[in-house]
Amino acid sequence: MVDDFWFYLEYGVKHVLDINGYDHVLFLMLLAVPYLFKNWRRVLILVSNFTLGHTISLLLAAYGVVTMKDSLVEFLIPLTILILAVYNVFTAGKNEKDKNINLVFISTLFFGLIHGLGFAREFKILVDRTENKLIPLLEFALGIEIAQVIIVFVVLFVGFLFQTVFRLSRRDWIMVVSAIVIGLVIPMLFTSDFLS
Repeated sequence: MVDDFWFYLEYGVKHVLDINGYDHVLFLMLLAVPYLFKNWRRVLILVSNFTLGHTISLLLAAYGVVTMKDSLVEFLIPLTILILAVYNVFTAGKNEKDKNINLVFISTLFFGLIHGLGFAREFKILVDRTENKLIPLLEFALGIEIAQVIIVFVVLFVGFLFQTVFRLSRRDWIMVVSAIVIGLVIPMLFTSDFLS
């Protein structure tokens, strides 16, 4: 039982930190980059919202309720990253009260659903012979959440360094990171099988 817990927890952490699946990290970077350390509660809620969406889609896929073509999901994941990056570019430098926070929370949940579908087939195979799929899923989700919090902390810390030590404005920090991610994600869109 404890071995299973650690297995699924570690599997969740590795899922997020997998160098081959860096799309997850790119999305988290974009989610965190507009915020400062003082906004940690809001960032944590956003990250948990993303995990919730991810977990719901894995649960639905594990029980065979939802299936989606892999090529479509492989296209939608970088598309969600691109949408968030463009949103960051257009809202960089705006006050928090000027942003539609509810839109960000709902979008993050929806994007979590899409990202979860990207891992659904592999997770379904992993838990296929398990009678109770909910417990491994929750353990896996906990691992995902831990890894995501680590990534978000690193992004907030690096942002703090760039904005204090290198005197980069918050707006410029958001623009630079978002532009880099846009440059990384556009090729992902055009190499997906969905457009072939």
